[in-house]
Amino acid sequence: MRAEDFYFVKRRDIRWRHSSKMAAGGSGEDAFQTFYTEVKQIEKRDSVLTSKQQIDRLLRPGASYFNLNPFEVLQIDPEATDEELKKRFRQLSILVHPDKNQDDVDRAQQAFEAVDKAYKMLLEPDQKKKALDVIHAGKEYVEHMMSQKKKQLKKDGKPIDVEEDDPEAFRQAVYKQTMKLFAELEIKRKEREAKDMHERKRQREEEIETQERAKREREWQKNFEVRQLSDSSDVCVKLRVSSCVFSPQETRDGRVDSWRNFQAKGKTKKEKKNRTFLKPPKVKMEQRE
Repeated sequence: MRAEDFYFVKRRDIRWRHSSKMAAGGSGEDAFQTFYTEVKQIEKRDSVLTSKQQIDRLLRPGASYFNLNPFEVLQIDPEATDEELKKRFRQLSILVHPDKNQDDVDRAQQAFEAVDKAYKMLLEPDQKKKALDVIHAGKEYVEHMMSQKKKQLKKDGKPIDVEEDDPEAFRQAVYKQTMKLFAELEIKRKEREAKDMHERKRQREEEIETQERAKREREWQKNFEVRQLSDSSDVCVKLRVSSCVFSPQETRDGRVDSWRNFQAKGKTKKEKKNRTFLKPPKVKMEQRE
């Protein structure tokens, strides 16, 4: 089994072998001993990966999708307890830690971040449940396809043996389907994120445009009022305030009153000129002889 393989069904494989031996008539103690030995062999095999091998595994081509499965990153069974999860995280984080890989610090840092992200994800109940749901969905899909194949073989009158009856083939099929589901979910998430980002950008652009339009309208209104005030001032200066203060009717009445006053003053002057005053007679001096 390769290091990058998915491990969540390894115990299922062992249980299947255990059931087969029991059916063949083996004793329960012998079957249990065989089961326990195989589990230890798998754990030992997984633990011998060196720091470089773990870094290569976590950064292999397509790792951005392979590492979507936190159980795959940590190489731990989905049914593992929290204590087993913590223990596995410590082991793996020490192997890929940048301080332990001074000759490849950058890649070690990337691998460590992948391990840390997977561990934190599994510490969150909601995130862990989502990952388990994907794994169960992948397994159910493979089992459904096996059932459909067997039905078709039975209908055709052929042996109902399918490739996935072999535990290793079944494990590989589940692994591939699980990775496919994780990848599809990630693609949808990115598409949704891009759509949300585009929508936020569009709304922001509309807000900026609205603010700019309101600013232009305020400036136009301000300039319009200034022009009106300036024009009014010019008219008042030219017409000496009269035409901008009085209405047309008031202006006409003012002209008539001015003309009447002018005529009245003229008559007064003529009357003063025509008025005569009696002069006393001149006294003549008598002359004596």
